Amino acid sequence: QLPGEAGALAYRDSWGAEAQADPTQSTAAMSFLCAAAAFSLRASRFIAVRAYSTGGQYQHLLVEKKGEQQNVGFIQLNRPKALNALCDVLMKELNQALDLFEDDPTVGAIVLTGSEKAFAAGADIKEMEKKTFQECYAGNFLSHWNRVASIKKPVIAAVNGYALGGGCELAMMCDIIYAGEKAQFGQPEILLGTIPGAGGTQRLTKAVGKSLAMEMVLTGDRISAQEAKAAGLVSKVYPVADVVEEAIKCGEKIASNSKLITAMAKEAVNGAFELTLAEGNRLEKRLFHSTFCTNDRKEGMSAFVEKRKANFTDQ
Repeated sequence: QLPGEAGALAYRDSWGAEAQADPTQSTAAMSFLCAAAAFSLRASRFIAVRAYSTGGQYQHLLVEKKGEQQNVGFIQLNRPKALNALCDVLMKELNQALDLFEDDPTVGAIVLTGSEKAFAAGADIKEMEKKTFQECYAGNFLSHWNRVASIKKPVIAAVNGYALGGGCELAMMCDIIYAGEKAQFGQPEILLGTIPGAGGTQRLTKAVGKSLAMEMVLTGDRISAQEAKAAGLVSKVYPVADVVEEAIKCGEKIASNSKLITAMAKEAVNGAFELTLAEGNRLEKRLFHSTFCTNDRKEGMSAFVEKRKANFTDQ
């Protein structure tokens, strides 16, 4: 409702201008609003398709949709000469691509990868070298790197080659990590006279435990893909040529489920890293109960009882 206009319906047209529907013509108004919403949805999907197919939109990324149903968002870091060093422009583009897939109702999961030589060899040190404490503190330096961790849709990192410093931190922000058999993980910031600044000390410790995390952070030593899997940092290890395709397959499997319920499941698992056991159990119970007011929970259980494949509508 518009302020001071009892019963008036407010909406925005396709140019964002505010308009108003006559409350005495409620049926016509609602029909118009429904039609406008449908047009807006079609337009947004058209824009999204153009965005995916426009190769010149990104300077340091390759962005498209993958999978048989085109339901997996695919983002490839593309600064090969710099081993995919994470510069400011690249990270801003990454956030834009993530937002694009987050808003796309056809995408159920996202795969993030680099090249066979490097997932990301770290932050761009040349860009960082001249920064002062005042600049870092006042500008909250690296705060915009966290978008990967906050997105609701599952993100799978497909890591080949180097995942060092900021590259390792970026991989750890993802929900699942698949590694190529030659991948290397490390936090070598100590060798540059600094420490990890994008969650490396925190996420690494939660993933592999205090002792190994402390050793990696204090020495700058790397671990192999096999060591990372044994420590719990990596979910699976594949041949170099297969890891991206396997990550896409995992994304397709996730995307075949209800996107609404998937988001709830992700929130519950992430709660284990932020909350006490009692608080985490309360969150899980609340989210579990919430599924019982969704159409997808009804459909999933009905399909199981009727021995058929569920047809989820994300409602």
